[in-house]
Amino acid sequence: MEQIILYEKNQYEKLDEWLSDKKTLVVCGSGYRYINKAKSVIDSHRSTVLFDNFKPNPVYESVLEGVDVFRKNKCDAVMAVGGGSAIDLAKCIRIFSTMQHDKNYLDQEIKKNDIPLLVIPTTAGTGSEATRYAVIYKDGEKQSITSEYCIPEIVLFDPDNLNSLPEYQRKATMMDAFAHSLESMWSINSTEESMEYASEALELIKTNIYGYMENTYEGNLYMLKASNLAGKAINISQTTAGHAMCYKITGLFGCAHGHAAMMCNRILFPWMIEHMEKCVDERGQEHLKNAFQKIGIVLGLHSAGEAVDYVERVYSELKLYIPNPNKDQLAVLCKSVNADRLKNNPIMLDTEDIKILYKKILGVNY
Repeated sequence: MEQIILYEKNQYEKLDEWLSDKKTLVVCGSGYRYINKAKSVIDSHRSTVLFDNFKPNPVYESVLEGVDVFRKNKCDAVMAVGGGSAIDLAKCIRIFSTMQHDKNYLDQEIKKNDIPLLVIPTTAGTGSEATRYAVIYKDGEKQSITSEYCIPEIVLFDPDNLNSLPEYQRKATMMDAFAHSLESMWSINSTEESMEYASEALELIKTNIYGYMENTYEGNLYMLKASNLAGKAINISQTTAGHAMCYKITGLFGCAHGHAAMMCNRILFPWMIEHMEKCVDERGQEHLKNAFQKIGIVLGLHSAGEAVDYVERVYSELKLYIPNPNKDQLAVLCKSVNADRLKNNPIMLDTEDIKILYKKILGVNY
């Protein structure tokens, strides 16, 4: 079934209609109280049950609690109102709610699930509303859930829902969409379709970055679209080394996910250009060279080298900080890299490469 995306002015009438015949668990982030239109419609339905007992980068225990609330209240639909954490948590609650509750949900097979899922993103960056992936953490370790049943049937986009975004979160979520677009372009799993999605996302990000940072309606609208397109791209191509290397940075230093991802990609991009001899994409070095070149062209530049400079300049202009790890933390980072994500990277990275890259990413020389 094709996903329905609501942009039009009567979208809240459609939301009201959707809620009217359901008992809905609403998984809502901290920004819920600021989104007046959606909140007014949701709160007008006595059949809705709010669940907000979770933090960014949600843990397995929060999923357990959410499933318990869903079942005890005899809900038959799930809605997410928030950023990637709220959406990922809602995805898991939807999938796990039909599983055996006395066993670890992560160990069970994911089966067809007809529970309706509608999401209202309040950030522009994760693209979670477009992907078959959800990320939660169990015992401090990242757990990736992959299923077509993670994809919501309906997405409601309202640029006004971004008005209350704190500046840092605004920057970091945009960097997540930027990272998804870049990684999708050079992933070994890229297709013509994913390249088209990623290219359009990159164009929208570059064109609207300043309007978005100034919180204009148009800037917010197009960044929501860019995020969604980047999500569609990564849903096909999957993420690469930039994401594989960023998760532990988030865990160790508290950086937002998108911030950490672009912290890595701004160094990974030129590194790969300089090490084309280690290309593992079956389509060959020429294909990869063209993919890098296309990034430059899409960004309105003349070469991949200029694209590298642009990525670094954007990161610097946003004044996103770089952590300063000690030797022990650096060792932890080097051991933490997600091997599955490295398989999607077009340039092979060995243990020594990863160590060198982390040193460059974090600006240390020990």
